[in-house]
Amino acid sequence: MADVSLVTNILSVLTVIGDIFIGIFLLSLIYQYLSKKKINFNLIKEHSLFLSFIVALIATIGSLFYSEIAGYTPCKLCWFQRIFMYPQTILLGIALLRKAKGLYYYLVPLSAIGALISFNHYLIQIMEYATSCGIEAVSCSVKYTFHFGYITIPMMALTAFGLIIIFLHIGQRE
Repeated sequence: MADVSLVTNILSVLTVIGDIFIGIFLLSLIYQYLSKKKINFNLIKEHSLFLSFIVALIATIGSLFYSEIAGYTPCKLCWFQRIFMYPQTILLGIALLRKAKGLYYYLVPLSAIGALISFNHYLIQIMEYATSCGIEAVSCSVKYTFHFGYITIPMMALTAFGLIIIFLHIGQRE
């Protein structure tokens, strides 16, 4: 059986790296707005579909690892997050194979809705609301992981959705 703590540590470090990138990107947007200078993300732009695919693939494999190997029962909000992540892995994989770039307007809404669900789920966990997602359901407030003082599974998902939005946005820029 795979070492759950090892996988969790790897996913947590990737989440921190993703969060740092998101922070740098947001700061660059502020800088661009204030200075009227354009910052080029050419390397990311050239590989935006590939980077988005890798993020979606890791998120999908990670969620399947937690439910199928680690035995963590996903709550209702986890299932909704999966609904918005899993199709992106397939669509981005096909887009890479076909070298298609017109998926921005399909994938960004999926990621935005998934990010809102993840953010809501994260708040439920952090505020420690003792709530379940249904009568017989697993509680949405259960924290199966908590690393670096803030990383839970919904935060991992929120970071993944955010990265996909940013990578696709950069890929669309002129």
